[in-house]
Amino acid sequence: MSSILTNNSAMVALQTLKSINGNLQKTQSEISTGKSISSAKDNSAIWAISKVMESDVSGFKAVSDSLSLGESTVAVALAGAEQITDLLNQMKEKVIAATGENVDNAKLTNDVTEMKNQITSIISASQFNGANLLNTAGGNITVLSSLDRDAAGTVTAANITVASVDFEAGLDLTTIDVSSATAADGSISAMETLIQTAIDGSAALGASSKRIGDQVSFVGKVMDAMKSGIGALVDADMEEASARLQALQVQQQLGTQSLSIANQAPQAILSLFR
Repeated sequence: MSSILTNNSAMVALQTLKSINGNLQKTQSEISTGKSISSAKDNSAIWAISKVMESDVSGFKAVSDSLSLGESTVAVALAGAEQITDLLNQMKEKVIAATGENVDNAKLTNDVTEMKNQITSIISASQFNGANLLNTAGGNITVLSSLDRDAAGTVTAANITVASVDFEAGLDLTTIDVSSATAADGSISAMETLIQTAIDGSAALGASSKRIGDQVSFVGKVMDAMKSGIGALVDADMEEASARLQALQVQQQLGTQSLSIANQAPQAILSLFR
């Protein structure tokens, strides 16, 4: 039956063309944004997962900044501790020299005093952004090292605590006296104690520096892995999108032509009245 009021062929062709246009619009959006899932309506579950992961990536950027700050603080303290160790070794030479006979103890005392002053100066100057791990006032520092998310979605912060070596209190430079051979001889044992304290402090700071450095590397890898995971979830496959775009463009042209043919069908009815 032919009708001029209801054109079933045109309705089918129109619905097909609408479907093609919808798919074409989605494919063009994927190409322009680079994402196959750019909003919650595209795939709510995957979109929600990607947003949680993106928030974690943002959090890890803050962690990376904190680790960089902590790494720099420890590096400054470590440089100071190593320099102090070198100065104490030089001071030991002066102490041993002062135990001999026919030496100028006054000059040796001046040298040792200058070294003591230099060590005190290094302790005070070994600070980064106000944090000093070599003096008493500085105390320990806490470095944000990670954000841990459990299966329930609860996020907790993990920290690395770097203990102060407190050379200000630990290195009693007043025990070193080279004013005479006898005094110098008695200072050798104290000198060994000071050197060992400096070595132990430097080693502790070195271990903390390595741990923070390893954590910096780990956090960087975690961020890269998470970014890659997000991309795998929401990024568009550009090769596939390009091929689909061309196919849909052809389908659109065919759908338009099909709708045009269907719309012309009622005109055939006119021939019945000629």
